[in-house]
Amino acid sequence: MLGRLQRLPGWAGPTAVLLVALLPMVAQASASSWRLLDAAPSNPRVQQAARAALHYFNYRAASPSTLRVLRQVHRASSWINAEKGRKFDLVFTTASYNPESKEKHLSTCSALVIFRNYQPKPTVNITCTQLMANKEKEQEDYQLYKQMKELKKPDEGVRIPDSLGHIDPSLQPMWDLAIIGSSYVMWEKTSQASYYYMTQISGVKQWATRGDFISFNYTVLLHQFFSQDMIPCQVHLIWYPSKPLKIRYRCQDPETQPEGSGNDQGSAETPTESPSNF
Repeated sequence: MLGRLQRLPGWAGPTAVLLVALLPMVAQASASSWRLLDAAPSNPRVQQAARAALHYFNYRAASPSTLRVLRQVHRASSWINAEKGRKFDLVFTTASYNPESKEKHLSTCSALVIFRNYQPKPTVNITCTQLMANKEKEQEDYQLYKQMKELKKPDEGVRIPDSLGHIDPSLQPMWDLAIIGSSYVMWEKTSQASYYYMTQISGVKQWATRGDFISFNYTVLLHQFFSQDMIPCQVHLIWYPSKPLKIRYRCQDPETQPEGSGNDQGSAETPTESPSNF
């Protein structure tokens, strides 16, 4: 008969072996899980996520008459993941960018914003209540479109706003359209470590109509909030009311080589559309 097996020194039994084998799996699961963080609506990271969502919304809406600015974040949840990044679940209100509308055009938005470990171009899923009825929006956009069609190209050295912060009323449509195009640029460049404000059109390279479309090539200055740098970007967009917006851009960051995008477009009819405080 075989004698009873003697337990070797250091032998902890099959249960211990199983636990040791599972430790790497537990560690991996822990690293890939999302951990809930405190997220007060006034938290700067929460505000940054809401602005990124609205950059995306304004670009996708492609509608000068329904441009929005961030009014107030009402509710926010935040999670962090060591491998993936950070995500925010937000509820906030927006107001019309047009100061003449005052309180009559308000909207509530809900958004999920995911930043990938300091990489730019956060993933955004946003839904907002309407600022105005679709028919009214279409009418206002088309009126603006007709004004733009009749607008003469300003001098290449024109600055909007001027050195005193004034925008000539005749150039307001050009400014509004530039905000839509620049919203795409700001959304693509925003990360956990940086976000942007549009401060000025520093030059107009081209203002033309190509068939029914408006073609606009301009240089815009973006204020990078954390570094306080002013980033010049050349932006080219093609626009027609209720049609996909086509955008190309190239930016010159102070410490890097020029960077830019290829063609991109957003639908004015997409419900997951998206100001921030420009």
